[in-house]
Amino acid sequence: MFRRLRILILLLILASVAIGTWRAKARVADWRYPLKVAIYPINGDASTTTDAYIARLNVDAFKPIADFLDEESKRYGVSLRYGQPISLDVAPEVKSQPPEPPRDGNVLSIIFWSLKLRYWAYRVDTHTGASPHIRLFVRFFDPATHEVVPNSLGLEQGMLSVANIYASKKFESRNNVVIAHELLHTVGAKDKYNPNNNQPLHPDGYADPDAEPRFPQQWAEIMGGRIPLSENTAAMPRGLHQTLIGAQTAREIQWAK
Repeated sequence: MFRRLRILILLLILASVAIGTWRAKARVADWRYPLKVAIYPINGDASTTTDAYIARLNVDAFKPIADFLDEESKRYGVSLRYGQPISLDVAPEVKSQPPEPPRDGNVLSIIFWSLKLRYWAYRVDTHTGASPHIRLFVRFFDPATHEVVPNSLGLEQGMLSVANIYASKKFESRNNVVIAHELLHTVGAKDKYNPNNNQPLHPDGYADPDAEPRFPQQWAEIMGGRIPLSENTAAMPRGLHQTLIGAQTAREIQWAK
């Protein structure tokens, strides 16, 4: 009986999450009002350096993301009734780690992990006030001890993401590129790069697919992730000022037809 009760409670929670997701996605579809986005800092490496960095964090560190989306939305003629496409808030630090994604790529494993992640996000939510439409869990790592961080991810179902970035002011501009990329996943944008070599895919992963000559490109398409320099090389943008939202991504997030 107790086991059945636990299953029933879990199903009710998932049903509530599904209804909330449906409402949020309906709001995304028309882009008339700003979407509330909450950023949840997490100490990814349990270091005192990362603790100190998180303690100094405020919403100003992420403001370039809101400005980038505002500029790009205007370029596509998106007309909000007021404000920018997103309004950002930083929630109190989350003290637990998200469930690790499966390594085998099995469909059932991925579905189960997705449900676990959404349930974890529900349990650890530290945000106060009105519920956000999008939840961005941002794990910080000390760059002195982590040359490479785990892959980031964003889920449209559940409208949440886990971004793994560096706990350093020096990296904030590049961090915001990663966060913006994952945020756009939550509203329907798809990756536009080859996962085997991280090379942007032509044409949709290029900021200027019709450029002559094609290389080097000047900007990165945000979902392509990098600036194509040649057929086989690409560079990480230094910040959102070196990125833009391409036509296909704009269609995927309902900014264009």
